[in-house]
Amino acid sequence: MINQEHKKQIITTLGLLFLTLCSGTILASHVVSADDIIDDVAISIPVACTMTGTVDTPHTANVESGTYVADIGTTTLKAVCNDANGFSIYAIGYSNQEYGNNKMLATVGGTLAPTYDIATGTAQNGNTSNWAMKLNSVTGTYAPTILSDFDSYHAVPDTYTKVATRTAGTDATVGANIQSTYAVYVTSTQPAGSYNGKVKYTMVYPNDADAPLYPETTQAGQICYYPNGSNVEGSMGCQTITASDTSATLLASNFSREGYGFAGWSKTFDYSDTTGYLGPQETITFTAGQYTGSNPGLSLYARWIKSAGNLQNWSGCSSLQSGAVTALTDQRDNDTYAVAKLADGNCWMIENLRLESTAEHNSDGTLAQGYGTSATYGNFGGLATAENENFDSLNTTNSLYYSGTQEGTASIDIGTSNYPGYRMPRYNNLNTSTRASSPTDNSGNMYSYGNYYTWHAAIADLTYNGTNNQSATGTSLCPAGWHLPKGGDKSNEANNELWSLVVDGINGGIKPANYDSSTYPNYTGTPEGSDASNKLRAYPNNFLYSGNFNTSSAGNRGSFGYYWSSTALNYSYSYYLPLSSSYVSPGTYTYKRSGQSIRCTVGS
Repeated sequence: MINQEHKKQIITTLGLLFLTLCSGTILASHVVSADDIIDDVAISIPVACTMTGTVDTPHTANVESGTYVADIGTTTLKAVCNDANGFSIYAIGYSNQEYGNNKMLATVGGTLAPTYDIATGTAQNGNTSNWAMKLNSVTGTYAPTILSDFDSYHAVPDTYTKVATRTAGTDATVGANIQSTYAVYVTSTQPAGSYNGKVKYTMVYPNDADAPLYPETTQAGQICYYPNGSNVEGSMGCQTITASDTSATLLASNFSREGYGFAGWSKTFDYSDTTGYLGPQETITFTAGQYTGSNPGLSLYARWIKSAGNLQNWSGCSSLQSGAVTALTDQRDNDTYAVAKLADGNCWMIENLRLESTAEHNSDGTLAQGYGTSATYGNFGGLATAENENFDSLNTTNSLYYSGTQEGTASIDIGTSNYPGYRMPRYNNLNTSTRASSPTDNSGNMYSYGNYYTWHAAIADLTYNGTNNQSATGTSLCPAGWHLPKGGDKSNEANNELWSLVVDGINGGIKPANYDSSTYPNYTGTPEGSDASNKLRAYPNNFLYSGNFNTSSAGNRGSFGYYWSSTALNYSYSYYLPLSSSYVSPGTYTYKRSGQSIRCTVGS
């Protein structure tokens, strides 16, 4: 079995040149000849890698109590591959057709008896029965290297573990042969019976590809979330479903993976069910009892997209099909974001911005921050100025904005009056630096909620007052070439990118019920409101109930989402996009000092 996520196809092109010359009759000093003919021929050779297994001698043995038996049968694995970058072979316990089950299952008295199952290990004596595996490379120049002490008896792994690798070279004819064999130790108290264990071997290429994935077993009454890859940070618990439930709002992701964007949840571990992609907080529906009782629960797997380049000045939107997803890396802090071409025809980051100024992400002080200079309220000299150059990080790390009497001092001041202190770059909601330990609901510090920003920080404000009267600013914290979406009420509909996405794109042009009577149209408390909200949260739009920061702490996580536009209403207010389960309003406004989420967009 080859996992398609880890398969890379190499195309080899050979150019052959044919030149035909026709000689003519020589007259004086002139040569008459036919035109040259250049015939260009190219062929493609796809990667062809396979692995087969042949049982040489049966893996069976009669074992007396209190004894150790080694070299129980042999199987020859033949790996054939023409990938110049080599291949790797992984092993995992597979007893009872379950990935990761590394026990020998006991059948005592004619029935399965889990109490007597034999675990894996390498002991040859002692108080615990165990079994082990060993590999041996038996062919010459193409033979792989056996890894991690699997050249001697080793415990059968319960996760996919690399056991052999070939770093380079091609041989699609002869290939390489690797032999596997097994050993078992049985204590004197192990009851008589039949014991069966299995090991699954998988070949991946090239040799540096990620470990293969495998499905998880979910308990009834649970929606469980799995990291689904190597080097994934964060953990998540399971969401409980009752027998009467017919819907559930999924949990936002608490996972992160360096070099990969999070594109949502997948119903299959290998992403084979392309119709099964779900937004991180999408509301799904099902029949009562579908995931409870004797039925299995629902396993959801993080869908990772490997970075395809940099966000800055990216020009690839026009080449994407509608709904297609890629991933790009922000060069300012090397965070990677999933990006999708949405229903409005533009490309959007489908993860909330996480840019911040902390020692973790900004050791050299080069991240984008708020603009502005004030002798009274401190100095923001430009986008390359780090917060900690002017303020005590203990006082400002988690503040929405600041007030102070001189440079070098700052205190948190959550007031209501307008003054330049609102320029504080961002409020770190502790999602990116202190995520929830193992969340089972949406109210915690989910990593994917990102950071909160004041409007002035969101637009990288040079003047504090910013742009007024429904005129969008041209600056923002978005990566170069990207921008905050434009907003506004219905009088500015033609120039409102939030409206274009929500109303014209996601909701198919269906306008809110109060469109003709309200200056600030919205979907609220109606079926169309619920529909628009869920479509915003569905894959690949992936908007979140990330909450906001408006008084002295973050709030509304898991129930409301708030996203800045680049368009101001006046001195105090700016337009934004709020959403809840029944409410979406692409034409309303709030205080600029509010801390909200950021999504960046770029045109085709």
